[in-house]
Amino acid sequence: MATVVEPTNENIRSLAEVLRDGGLVAVPTETVYGLAANGLDADACRRIFEAKDRPAYDPLILHLLEPGWIDRIAVGGEAVARLAERFWPGPLTVVLTKKPIVPDIVTAGLDSVAVRVPSHPAMRSLLAACDVPLAAPSANPFGYVSPTRAEHVVDGLGDRIDYVLDGGSCQIGVESTIVDLRDPERPVLLRPGGVTPSQIRGVLGDRLAVGETASEVTEAAQAAPGQLSRHYSPKVRVELHHRLEPAALPDRDTDEALVFLSRPGSPDLPSHWHWLSESGDLEEAAARLFALLRELDAGSFRTVHVELAPEEGLGLALNDRLRRAAQRSQSS
Repeated sequence: MATVVEPTNENIRSLAEVLRDGGLVAVPTETVYGLAANGLDADACRRIFEAKDRPAYDPLILHLLEPGWIDRIAVGGEAVARLAERFWPGPLTVVLTKKPIVPDIVTAGLDSVAVRVPSHPAMRSLLAACDVPLAAPSANPFGYVSPTRAEHVVDGLGDRIDYVLDGGSCQIGVESTIVDLRDPERPVLLRPGGVTPSQIRGVLGDRLAVGETASEVTEAAQAAPGQLSRHYSPKVRVELHHRLEPAALPDRDTDEALVFLSRPGSPDLPSHWHWLSESGDLEEAAARLFALLRELDAGSFRTVHVELAPEEGLGLALNDRLRRAAQRSQSS
């Protein structure tokens, strides 16, 4: 079973040695926990795919300590420099043309690579100690709900990896925003996340396009992770509602959980009612989403009814994850 360690200086140095030697370490980021390997070591990155049962067509994101590391692995430019100045360190990933040093296993064989600079202090300390880019997709079996606490990693991958670096609960709770900058004149949003489209347009202008979601069944290489229609999925059936009205749900038993965006005002709430935020705050809701889905998945519920967020700001990322989770339920 994986050993969970605190982010002390000694532990950081030890885990950096593990990673430089080709091992795997689950690591905290501000978005979700990732399963890290030396991003320039093809054999180490292959172990990520094996541990997660991840298909080879789904590429990895390389995590960097500083924007200046881009020159080691990819072709930068003015657009990424402007985004980096505004959003890095932070939950934004950009897709760039890669350099030959990046193994094909990282990029699904494409000539592009996804990169970001995380802000979590433990992850940054580990990157500094390793002095190499770290590939780190979510530290969970492929397709399941992403982990936002160390115990989530142990629950899913504890018998497949050796170490988990415990950095506490993830602040943001949903994966990074991904923007394709291979053509800087036509940036494309591939995945919504902690940086909103309006924030990106504030830097790049109104030319930001929105990419298409890939099919739930595909073997085509993807430019970036998190684009499949079925993803982030609990085992329990998930049904989505624009507004959750308990009175409009006939004959609902306690084996059907209700998840509201904000806490209902009624007194004496039933035990199968849950909410993502006391006040409907989208940052609180995003930080709680995956942990609550895991909690409900571990219970005896047949169905989880979830209220969607407003289609704006961080609500775009929340609804994106919920729709992918529900898609798996509806098609299984």
